[in-house]
Amino acid sequence: MGRFSTKDGTSIYYKDWGAGPVVTFSHGWPLNADAWDSQMLFLAQNGFRVIAHDRRGHGRSSQPSTGNDMNGYADDLAQLIETLDLRDITMIGHSTGGGEVVRYLGRHGAERVARAVLIGAVPPIMVKTPANPEGLAPDVFDGLRSSLLTDRSQFYRDFAQPFYGANRPGSDISQAVLDQFWLSSMQAGLLNAHDCIKAFSETDFTEDLAQIELPVLLIHGEDDQIVPVDDSARKAVRLLRDGRAIFYPDAPHGLTSTHRDQVNADLLAFLRT
Repeated sequence: MGRFSTKDGTSIYYKDWGAGPVVTFSHGWPLNADAWDSQMLFLAQNGFRVIAHDRRGHGRSSQPSTGNDMNGYADDLAQLIETLDLRDITMIGHSTGGGEVVRYLGRHGAERVARAVLIGAVPPIMVKTPANPEGLAPDVFDGLRSSLLTDRSQFYRDFAQPFYGANRPGSDISQAVLDQFWLSSMQAGLLNAHDCIKAFSETDFTEDLAQIELPVLLIHGEDDQIVPVDDSARKAVRLLRDGRAIFYPDAPHGLTSTHRDQVNADLLAFLRT
């Protein structure tokens, strides 16, 4: 476990397990690095060095009032990579973390990166715009912000349901997983969680995706109620020069938990190519 200070003085927490080829993990909103524990343990046991950080404003990192946007997140990730002098990396990002990975590659280049994985990721852009008429209406994200400010604790309990597909008939997701989501979410600063909604919903990653030349694997649930697959992975894979996609039928947004073994197997296969 470790910490480093960014150029603006933000303290970033990270965990660093195992030895071997390096894999970095960027988590989704409003969680922290613990969301990756199942994947990190599995890959560490299979000969990889795995590193995950808490995004600024989330988890055990400090809660600055600035830098809560995709450029800021990408710059923090770049500083982590440079501080640890990581090379030949596989970068993995879920949801907002997928946007963080894509913006890193677009902003900082791929000199230190070998490949990337985007899981339930937000690129190319979530919100509806003239250029993205299939996107989600802006009032969807206004509603998230309003609910967050009204009663964030209840909001996170409610949000966990569609996140893991617990609102679908036949769901067997445990209450403990839903409780863990709530606990991790409550560790995020209110200001930071609020500002991150704009970052993950309004950032346009189209140009970033078009610049990426390295192999990228996209994994996405076809029943993702948070980041709909048709307006994200199915579009993103067409913008990549070397993109490949795996779609999980009936899988929700939180598929790293609900489909843990399948995700782990697909990650290991990609890492060994």
